[in-house]
Amino acid sequence: MYWKRSAAGGKTMHNRPTEELDSILEKTNPGKIGEYIRDNREYLADPRKGFYYYYKDVLDSKHIKLKDVYAQVGVTESYGSKIISTEKHTKKRDLIIRFCLAGHFSLEEMNRALKLYGFTELYSKNPKDACIIVALNNHIYDADRIDELLEENGQEKLTE
Repeated sequence: MYWKRSAAGGKTMHNRPTEELDSILEKTNPGKIGEYIRDNREYLADPRKGFYYYYKDVLDSKHIKLKDVYAQVGVTESYGSKIISTEKHTKKRDLIIRFCLAGHFSLEEMNRALKLYGFTELYSKNPKDACIIVALNNHIYDADRIDELLEENGQEKLTE
């Protein structure tokens, strides 16, 4: 889902199917890319804020509060908000995974969040990722339980 500014200046969710945009791009020649961007700006993701809006949207849909996420991840509200807003960018993929677990993200939601943050999606050929995928598919969101699962299978725990 993408966001656009309402007439009042606030953000409102707006979605245009990617397939529809792909179809438009198939018919667009290189000289018309600027026109495409201008005409579809309201549907395009803001790479600087895409993660934040997506993350908040998923939390809102699950009625989970950010303060509860910060507590579960074990970070201060100040630090957590800087990570979520990407004001302070982390290079720790496991931290974003922990944020997603605290938000009870599904596999699909987590993969999208990781991608929006700039990390690789969970990959079934990676043993550590495979353990996390199995946990998500079985609705296990507790990071301590996942750490146990990882250790039981010879993998490193999620970093804190």
